[in-house]
Amino acid sequence: MLIRFACPIQIREGRLQGIGKCLVREYRMVCTVMRGEISKDFFEGCRAILLEKDKNPKWEPSRLEQVTEDMVDLYFSKINEEGWEDLDLPRRSNIPPHAIAKL
Repeated sequence: MLIRFACPIQIREGRLQGIGKCLVREYRMVCTVMRGEISKDFFEGCRAILLEKDKNPKWEPSRLEQVTEDMVDLYFSKINEEGWEDLDLPRRSNIPPHAIAKL
């Protein structure tokens, strides 16, 4: 349930950001999902669809009203732990300024 709530936020906010910022936010979301510490929704969805094929995931939290802003914000936060690095895209100086604004 939590990841399903975070994805529309990423889409809505990503429309106003450049490609670099969108990639960093997507990277942070994927790292958060793969760590599985905040929510096991991704793994639960895979279980329900791919493994048991019951198509009956048991989301945690089970209701949208139980999802807090802090829980969603964790998906987009930089991971400050040993062994985890934030995405660092190389700077491209050969692109004209008007093209960068459109990226």
